[in-house]
Amino acid sequence: MPERLSKIDASELSLTEKLIGINRVAKVMQGGKRLSFSALVVVGDGNGHVGIGLGKANEVPVAITKANAIAKKNLIEVFLNGTTIPYETKVKYGAAEVLLKPAAPGTGIIAGGSVRSVLEAAGIKDILSKSMGSSNRINVAKATVLALSRLKDPKQQLARRKGIKEATPAVSVAGGEVVHG
Repeated sequence: MPERLSKIDASELSLTEKLIGINRVAKVMQGGKRLSFSALVVVGDGNGHVGIGLGKANEVPVAITKANAIAKKNLIEVFLNGTTIPYETKVKYGAAEVLLKPAAPGTGIIAGGSVRSVLEAAGIKDILSKSMGSSNRINVAKATVLALSRLKDPKQQLARRKGIKEATPAVSVAGGEVVHG
């Protein structure tokens, strides 16, 4: 899901954990129903790092513990522009679609449900959001994390598009010879 290649070490960060939801799942067997639980947890340091995890177990506390461990493994770094995001983004994950828009300072987090939990954990203070399509908590949270992971630094992208490369010598071919300049 996350598009970042470098892993973030969770032990170096002071992470806060928040439980988004617990779901009871019943599997019908020959002798009756077998109950298990799934827990969705978001972790973040409030300073541009966030991750979500889904843990499943036969007891609620074990499911939450598993979800915390998975969320810490799936940490991503979010590029922030002050207290908001640099530009508008819209991402679809499954049937859930999330729209995130930057907002002026003092606006607050205009979001609901799992979108709000993920944005608060990431440390975003001012943002507008809209959740469209499915209201499934898990897919909405995954869509939000995917949207945040796709954010890039606008200045770096502009330099990349203009062809500005850092610390690489210019090479040109003049009459069959390679000229370094």
